[in-house]
Amino acid sequence: MTPNEIWITLRQWVPFAMRTVAYGTISCVAGPLTRDHAASLWAMREWCIKGTRGLGIEVEVSGLENAPQGAFIYCSNHQSMVDILVLGSVLPGDYKWAAKRSLMRVPFLGWHLRLAGHIPVDRGGGVAVADRVIERFVAVLKSGLPLLIFPEGTRTLDGELKPFKVGAFRAAVRAGAPIVPVGLDGTFEMMSKGDVHAGNRRKLVRVRIGAPIPPPEEGEEAERVGALRELASLEVGRLFESIRQSAPH
Repeated sequence: MTPNEIWITLRQWVPFAMRTVAYGTISCVAGPLTRDHAASLWAMREWCIKGTRGLGIEVEVSGLENAPQGAFIYCSNHQSMVDILVLGSVLPGDYKWAAKRSLMRVPFLGWHLRLAGHIPVDRGGGVAVADRVIERFVAVLKSGLPLLIFPEGTRTLDGELKPFKVGAFRAAVRAGAPIVPVGLDGTFEMMSKGDVHAGNRRKLVRVRIGAPIPPPEEGEEAERVGALRELASLEVGRLFESIRQSAPH
């Protein structure tokens, strides 16, 4: 890294770490004292909003009216590690994240995630582990709360949409909850996998939320899950491409 890159990295991530400590402390201390952990929800949203601003990110969102009440699953494409900040700054509702288990071990951030009821996800743990995660998804949905899931499973390496895994769609079918497709673009160019900072200029990220997709009601579970996954993949892809085509050159 050049001295300039070191300076940019420190300038972005030292304040980010300080905000994580501050809002994580608010969540852990005040969250249990407020109804439905409202203080934790507030702290999470403020952390996301301040985090995007601190990284020089402007978020343009459309389709917020498509988010229904009650239980559903936001399904978004996944371009960068800052996607969760971007989405957390604009998506409405008290939704739970499907987060890598390793994040649960990060001081303050992980403490907040556990306290607020977000779902740890283990990668490559086999069928039994995947089934337990799906059971947790279903439990959240049956409690009346939304979920936010990146169905590709990990960040894209080339900026293109990857095949969707089935877990979110199996949970949606079992809980009778709709899928709300989300397309985002702009974070891959800013901070793709392996990058250590988000660049040294203002960045625009566009987010589009599509209409809810109800799970099929007829057929065997595997058929219904497959059909829902296909519909969701097509719609997220359509939203993603519509953002790209409308972006200024």
